[in-house]
Amino acid sequence: MMKKKRLSASKASLVLFLCQMISALDVPLDSKLLEELSQPPTITQQSPKDYIVDPRENIVIQCEAKGKPPPSFSWTRNGTHFDIDKDAQVTMKPNSGTLVINIMNGGKAEAYEGIYQCTARNERGAAISNNIVIRPSRSPLWTKEKLEPHQVREGDSLVLHCRPPVGLPPPIIFWMDNAFQRLPQSERVSQGLNGDLYFSNVQPEDTREDYICYARFNHTQTIQQKQPISVKVFSTKPVTEKQPILLTPTGSTSTKVELRGSVLLLECIAAGLPTPGIHWIKEGGELPANRTFFENFKKTLKIIDVSEADSGNYKCIARNILGSAYHVISVTVKAAPYWITAPRNLVLSPGEDGTLICRANGNPKPNISWLANGVPIAIAPEDPSRKVDGDTIIFSHVQERSSAVYQCNASNEYGYLLANAFVNVLAEPPRILTPANKLYQVIADSPALLDCAYFGSPKPEIEWFKGVKGSILRGNEYVFHDNGTLEIPVAQKDSTGTYTCVARNELGKIQNEVQLEVKDPTMIIKQPEYKVIQRYGQVSFECIIKHDSTLLATVTWLKDNDELPDDERFLVGKDNLTIMNVTDKDDGTYTCIVNTTLDSVSASAVLTVVAAPPTPAIIYARPNPPFDLELTGQLERSVELSWIPGDENNSPITSFVIEYEDGLHEPGVWHYQTEVPGTQTTVQLKLSPYVNYSFRVIAVNEIGRSQPSEPSEQYLTKSANPDENPSNVQGIGSEPDNLVITWEPLKGFQSNGPGLQYKVSWRQKDVDDEWTSVIVANVSKYIVSGTPTFVPYEIKVQALNDLGYAPEPSEVIGHSGEDLPMVAPGNVQVHVINSTLAKVHWDPVPLKTVRGHLQGYKVYYWKVQSLSRRSRRHVEKKILTFRGNKTFGMLPGLEPYSSYKLNVRVVNGKGEGPASPDKVFKTPEGVPSSPSFLKITNPTLDSLTLEWGSPTHPNGVLTSYVLKFQPINNTHELGPLVEIRIPANESSLILKNLNYSTRYKFYFNAQTSVGSGSQITEEAVTIMDEAGILRPAVGAGKVQPLYPRIRNVTTAAAETYANISWEYEGPDHANFYVEYGVAGSKEDWKKEIVNGSRSFFVLKGLTPGTAYKVRVGAEGLSGFRSSEDVFETGPAMASRQVDIATQGWFIGLMCAVALLILILLIVCFIRRNKGGKYPVKEKEDAHADPEIQPMKEDDGTFGEYSDAEDHKPLKKGSRTPSDRTVKKEDSDDSLVDYGEGVNGQFNEDGSFIGQYSGKKEKEPAEGNESSEAPSPVNAMNSFV
Repeated sequence: MMKKKRLSASKASLVLFLCQMISALDVPLDSKLLEELSQPPTITQQSPKDYIVDPRENIVIQCEAKGKPPPSFSWTRNGTHFDIDKDAQVTMKPNSGTLVINIMNGGKAEAYEGIYQCTARNERGAAISNNIVIRPSRSPLWTKEKLEPHQVREGDSLVLHCRPPVGLPPPIIFWMDNAFQRLPQSERVSQGLNGDLYFSNVQPEDTREDYICYARFNHTQTIQQKQPISVKVFSTKPVTEKQPILLTPTGSTSTKVELRGSVLLLECIAAGLPTPGIHWIKEGGELPANRTFFENFKKTLKIIDVSEADSGNYKCIARNILGSAYHVISVTVKAAPYWITAPRNLVLSPGEDGTLICRANGNPKPNISWLANGVPIAIAPEDPSRKVDGDTIIFSHVQERSSAVYQCNASNEYGYLLANAFVNVLAEPPRILTPANKLYQVIADSPALLDCAYFGSPKPEIEWFKGVKGSILRGNEYVFHDNGTLEIPVAQKDSTGTYTCVARNELGKIQNEVQLEVKDPTMIIKQPEYKVIQRYGQVSFECIIKHDSTLLATVTWLKDNDELPDDERFLVGKDNLTIMNVTDKDDGTYTCIVNTTLDSVSASAVLTVVAAPPTPAIIYARPNPPFDLELTGQLERSVELSWIPGDENNSPITSFVIEYEDGLHEPGVWHYQTEVPGTQTTVQLKLSPYVNYSFRVIAVNEIGRSQPSEPSEQYLTKSANPDENPSNVQGIGSEPDNLVITWEPLKGFQSNGPGLQYKVSWRQKDVDDEWTSVIVANVSKYIVSGTPTFVPYEIKVQALNDLGYAPEPSEVIGHSGEDLPMVAPGNVQVHVINSTLAKVHWDPVPLKTVRGHLQGYKVYYWKVQSLSRRSRRHVEKKILTFRGNKTFGMLPGLEPYSSYKLNVRVVNGKGEGPASPDKVFKTPEGVPSSPSFLKITNPTLDSLTLEWGSPTHPNGVLTSYVLKFQPINNTHELGPLVEIRIPANESSLILKNLNYSTRYKFYFNAQTSVGSGSQITEEAVTIMDEAGILRPAVGAGKVQPLYPRIRNVTTAAAETYANISWEYEGPDHANFYVEYGVAGSKEDWKKEIVNGSRSFFVLKGLTPGTAYKVRVGAEGLSGFRSSEDVFETGPAMASRQVDIATQGWFIGLMCAVALLILILLIVCFIRRNKGGKYPVKEKEDAHADPEIQPMKEDDGTFGEYSDAEDHKPLKKGSRTPSDRTVKKEDSDDSLVDYGEGVNGQFNEDGSFIGQYSGKKEKEPAEGNESSEAPSPVNAMNSFV
C-alpha cells in the first residue's frame, strides 16, 4: 500500500485500525475515500482491566470507538444494563462512550465499585471493551498495639515486625528514626520483602528507642507510622559465635508460583555470628544470564521477565566460618493467556472467502470462545456463510449482510484476553484516486513513476495505454506495480506524452490520464579550478552551466560547505564568483551548486592564499609526472613507448625512468625496465614473451623524482619457448644412497608461456652410461634414490613450456650422499716442544675410505693427571680442527708437568670417522704460579709473622720459596732489599729484628727446578714503642721510624645519625675513612670516605636504638686503623596518639610561655638599643683561646688546632646520660658545649652550626640548662 496523502487529525484513529486489515482487498489511506466507506465499530481507547481510583476524585471510565456511521455507546455494570440516565452523578461525554462519575459533589466512590463493560454499536456490528473492575484505593490506619521493648544479648538475632495495614494497592514499607532519617542497612541488618527488619546478629550500637516502620500509600499520597520500637542490647563476654540459621523462609523447603512475564523475587535472610553470606544456585541448571539480579546484599534473588523455562528448584545457602544452612524454593511458572495469533480485521468483497484466526497460549491452556457483536456465537443470529472451527471462523461466499464484529475470548484461571475483529463486506465500483491530468517531470535516463491509485470491491484490474488511442503497454521496458503505478526504468526524450490508466471490475470501469515530460539533465560545462593567489590579490572561479530550457536553474556558491561570508568583497556573477582584496581567511574550498526542480549538480575548487614575496623567487621542485603515455609499433619482442613530459618546475629534467608491471604473473609490482636521457620522449623497449605489460614513466631532475605517470595501456606479448634455463643447479646427496638435485626456478615472466616445467637429467660420471631424464612440474628440487655412496654425477636441468624446450643446458658435477669415514688416521706421533706446547703428526687416510668431501682432521686431547699431585680429576676433552688434507698440528695451552692423551679422527660432510688409538705424552716441569695467599700477622715492635699458601698450579716439584722485603719511609722511598730463601715444605715464617713503627713491603714467590714463578706482594707495619720514646736506628740503611696514629675516637649519637671525631698524629695530608657496622654482627664493615683531611665525620641513615661499632683508618697506610669504639643510637620517638592542643594543661602552659616570650623580646630589644652584649658574646669571650684558629670561612670547617694541653676533647667512649643532659664538669671546653651530644648539630659536611657558625644565639640541647637568653625564634622552635 503506498501512502500518498497525510490524513487529518480526525481521521487518525480510523487510519490506525485500517492499517491492521488482512484481506483480499487493500483500502488506500485516502481521506475522501475513507469518509465514504462503511465501517463496523472499533474500540480505540479503554480503561485498564483493574482500575484503582482515588476515592477523593471523580471517576473517569474511558471508552472510545470509531466507525462509519459513528457508533452509539452503552454500558453494563456487574453483568446488567447500566442506565446512566437514572443516576444524576453519572454522565457520558458527547460523541464518546467515556463515563464520568461525579464524586467531588457528594458521590461516594465505594458505591460505584463493580465490573463495567462498554459496547460500541452501529449498523454494521457491535464492539465491546474489556471487563473493567473499578475499586477505590484504601489507606487504613495502623491498629494500635502495645509494643514491649526488645532486650537482646549481643550476637543474637532479632526480627522487628512491621505488620502494616492492608491497603489497596499494598503500601511501600521503609524504616526510619525520629529524625526522619532512614536506618542504615547492611549484610547484618536489612529489610525483608514483607517489611520486617531483620538483624542477623545484634551489636551494642543497635541499642536505640526509635525503630519506626512507615507505610506509604502512593495512590492517596499518605504515609502511616507505626509506634516506635525500643531495642536494648546487653553485652556478655565473651560473645559466642553462632553458625547460620534461616530467619526467613522457615523450614528446609517451600514453594512459589509466579506468572510468565512478571518479576520473580526469592528471599533468604539468615542469622549467625559472624554475619553469614548468602549464595544462590539453581539445581540442575544455571541462573538465566542478563535477567538475574541480586538485591538487598544478595539476600534477594530477582529474575525479570520469567518464562516457563525458569521453573525449578532454587537453593539459597547461608555460610559463615562455623558452617552453613540452606533452603530450597520450588518455583512453578504459570501463564495468563497470551496471544500467538490475535484476530485481524477482514475486508472482503461479496462472494469472497476469508478466515478469522484466534490463537493463544497459557499455563494452563486457555479456553477459546467466540462472540458475534458482543453475544456468544452459539446464541447469535445465524449466518450461512460462517462456520466456527475451534479457534478459527471460516467465511465462505460472503454477502454484505455478513458484516459484523466478532470477539475472541481466551481465558484461564490467571486471566483473560479479549480481542475485537470485524468482517466488513464492501461492494464498490472502481475509483481512481490519482488526480486527473497530473503532470510528471523527470530527467532523461532516470526512472519515471506514473501513479494510478485505485480502489474497488471486487479488486479492479489495471491497464495502461500511451496516447488517447494507443495500444496497451506491455514488454520489458515497463514495470507494472500492484498498486497501479507504471514505472519506466529509463525514461528517454521520446517517452514524453500522455498516459492513460484504466480500472475495471464487475461493477464498472473508470480511466484517468496523466502527462509525462522528460527534461535534459543539468551539467556544469566549465568547472571552478584550483587557484593559488597572493594576499591582497583578486581571484575568480568560473561555473558555466547548461540545463533544460523549460527548467529554472539557480546557482549557489558555498565556502567550506557553508554560506559565503557577508562581505562586499565577494561578487557573485552569472557564471562566476570573484573575490576582491583576498585575505588569509579566504583560504578554503569553494563549491558551485546548480539546482533545478528536478536535479542538482555541484563542483568544487580549493583556494590557497600565499604571502606575496618581497622579490620574485624561483621555486625549484621535483618535476610533474609525465602524461599521455602511448604504445606504438607492437611486435612480439619489442614496442615503442612515447610520452609528454610534465612541468619541470624550474629544474631541467635529466632523465626518465621506465618501469613495467606484469599483470599476468605479478600484478601490482613494478620493476625497473630502463632509463633514458631527459631530452628523449620515446624509447624502444625489449619485451619478453607471455607477459601482460603496463608501463609508467618517472621524470628525474636535480631536486628528485616525480610521481609515477598514469600506467599505459596493457600489451600482452605472445608465448614462446623459454629463452633460458634454471640457474644455480646443484647435486648434493642428503643420504648415503640418494642424490638431491636443486635449482633456482625461472621467474614468471621468464617462462615465456604457459605450462612451465623442467626436464631433469643425470648420469654417473666417468662411467659409460646413458642419461636418465624426468620431467617435473614448476618445482625447485628432485631426489634420485638408489645411488652408490659419494660418486660424481653429471647433471643438467632444462626448462620447457607448452610451446617447447629452452636451449640445451650446461652440465654441472654433483655428488651422491656421503657416509661416515671408514678408517682412522695412522702413525700418530707427538713431539713435546715445551711445558705448554706440543706438535702432533699423523698419516693421511686413503681418499676412498673418506666416503665424502674431506673437510679435515680433528685432534681430541685431554689431561689425565698432574705429575706433581698424582691425583686424577674430571676429564675435560679439548678438540682442535685442522682443515683440509693437513697431517700435523700444534697443541697449545698445555699444563706443565702433566700426563696427556690424544687421538685423531678424519672428518667429512657427514661427520667424523673412527678415532685412532690413544697416544700418551707428558709435559715437562714449568715455573709455578704465585702462592695462593700471603698473610702478615702478629705485628710487634721488631717482628712480623708471615703465612702463605702453596701455589695453585705448582707446574712441577717445588724446590723453595723466595722472600724479599724492604722498608718504606714517609716519602714512599724504598730502603735496601733483603732476600731470604725458605724450604718448600714451610708455610710460615717469623721475621725478627725489624725496626719498630716501620712499614715494610714484601715480595714472595715459589721456585721449581725450571725457575721462579710469579710473585705476590704485601705491606705491613711494625707497632710503635709503647713508651712513646724514639729508639735509635739499628744497622746501616734502616729508615727512620714514623709516628702515624689515630687516637681518642669519640662518638655522639642521635636517633638516626652519629658524630665521629678523632685525633691524628703522622704524615701530613692523610686521607681518612670511617668504617662502621652493627655491633656483634658478622656482616662486612661499611666504609665512608672523609672529604679532605678533617678529623670529624657524620654517619647518617642509622637505625634508632641500635648498637654500632666504628673505627677510623687512613688511606694508603695498609693495616693502619684506630681501635674500635662502640656507641648506641637513641630510641625512636613514639608517635603521639592524643592531640595535646585540646588538653587544658597544655593551653595553660602555652599562655605562660607566650608571656615569657613577650618579656624576653622586650629585654632583648632594650639591651640591643643600649649596645650591651648578648650572653652568647660573653660566653664566646669566656672561651677565647689564643691557640684556637678561627673557622675557615670557605668550607665551614675548623682551622688547625695546636697540641696544647688545654685542648680537651670528649673522652673516648663518652656518653650523654640517660636523661640527655651534659654535665658541665665533664668538660668545660668540650664539643658538648658547642652543640655536640645527643642533639649535637652539624652541617652535612661535618662542620658545626651554632655559636661558631655566625649565629647570635646558641641553641641549647634538649634538657641542657643554660644561662643564655634564647632568641624568640629558638624559643618558639622549642615547642614545635
